[in-house]
Amino acid sequence: MDVDTRLLRYFATVADEGNITRAAERLFMAQPSLTKQIKQLETRLGVQLFVRSRTGMTLTGPGRALAGRVPALLDALGEAVRETKAAASRAERILRVGIMGSGANEATPAIISAFGSRRPGWRVESRQGVWSEPTAGLADGAVDAALLYLPFPGQEHWRVTELFTEPRCVLLPSGHRLAGRESIAFRELWDEPFVATPPEAGEWRDWWLATEAREGHPPRIGAETRYPDDWLNAIANGYGVALAPSAAARYYPRPGITQRPVTGVAPCTVCVVRPLTADDNAVVEDFVDSCLTVVRPR
Repeated sequence: MDVDTRLLRYFATVADEGNITRAAERLFMAQPSLTKQIKQLETRLGVQLFVRSRTGMTLTGPGRALAGRVPALLDALGEAVRETKAAASRAERILRVGIMGSGANEATPAIISAFGSRRPGWRVESRQGVWSEPTAGLADGAVDAALLYLPFPGQEHWRVTELFTEPRCVLLPSGHRLAGRESIAFRELWDEPFVATPPEAGEWRDWWLATEAREGHPPRIGAETRYPDDWLNAIANGYGVALAPSAAARYYPRPGITQRPVTGVAPCTVCVVRPLTADDNAVVEDFVDSCLTVVRPR
């Protein structure tokens, strides 16, 4: 019997969370879609895997048997895929690096240059991530390492090295009533519509909506976008405001958008992320060392 590995990954996440909503957030999926996929797996196997209730999802006997096997199976398959793609990159002397937003900001070119000095003949192939997948390609093995912002969903499953922090700012339509301010307190933005990532982004969405600093005030969503250009267009068109790293004005200048410092929210952290098994990959570790050499010079 052929079973799509995606269905097994969905099953393993629901089994781990015991809750369909939290599992959907981890998988960057809509809840109804995840429910449909779990039912499809049950139909293919001909068994009931979960007992559903208001309190969550409880594994049945057959579900527990499958849950005991699937994580190791998926880990082995994922590692095989990563090793295969990494081998192809090594043969071509390419290091694939995912970048979320502006990556490590002005330090990114210097990091790539430092890596080239360590690994003559190698080149870095940068791949811009989409906001609905905050690992920028790590999760599916599309990249060997990534320059990301903390926090991001599932970060405990990766090896993370923090590089530096930077303040968050607010991006406003230039005609906004607060655009003339030198600085804006976040509480003044609580009732403003925000341009947000899709709901399936989970913790990533919450962080950039600063839900931790709202004191119980739910965010208003004016628009949802997946890509930087759509996000900037939505702000410029007046559909909402958005929090961003302070480097946003340098990397995403856009007519019709004003950036202002914002107080009352925590700064964001830029980090370099790679698989837990990357300690055995000398090329990836040279890239990490290059990051540290540039941002933390001795």
